[in-house]
Amino acid sequence: MQKLVLASNNAGKLKEFQALLAPLNFQVITQGELGISSAEEPYLTFVENALAKARHASAASGLPALADDSGICAHALDGRPGVISARYAGEPANDLANNQKLISEIGTQSERGAHYVCALVFVNSASDPEPLIVQTRWYGEIITDGRGNNGFGYDPHFYIPELKLTAAEMDPTHKNLVSHRGQALRELIAQLKVHV
Repeated sequence: MQKLVLASNNAGKLKEFQALLAPLNFQVITQGELGISSAEEPYLTFVENALAKARHASAASGLPALADDSGICAHALDGRPGVISARYAGEPANDLANNQKLISEIGTQSERGAHYVCALVFVNSASDPEPLIVQTRWYGEIITDGRGNNGFGYDPHFYIPELKLTAAEMDPTHKNLVSHRGQALRELIAQLKVHV
């Protein structure tokens, strides 16, 4: 198996990536397992932050690295929380506080549309001149009352009308098929099969 550093310490993301990358013979390990600190994420776009994280993890480990930058964009809030989704309510990052702030800011507005964004970047090395980059969206609506115990982040409040479920009510296997991260990883896997 080829080792691959995941530029994240998020247990939820690690679980999803391990399941989706296992068929490609990648052993996914987090940067934290290798004692690598988190990269700075100063950029305004998901792609730039993901690229910075991937290069940082690869430079520190000497291994290929995979990074994602993902978040939720509420249409009524001009795309907020966007790239600061994980820290929307401030530090330390807290899912409950982030959800409460999002619901509060949307308030009684009739526009409840939102989409998750996932930017995935794979680099063979820190100086890789041709990183593999994928960005995808998953559309839904924000609901006030959270439902479900699966998933993480904003999943209990992210409702998919055609499924009549929140992301947190979905079976993890089904979620991996339709989510922003699942879509992005499938696209990335297709590129990995050709380029790596």
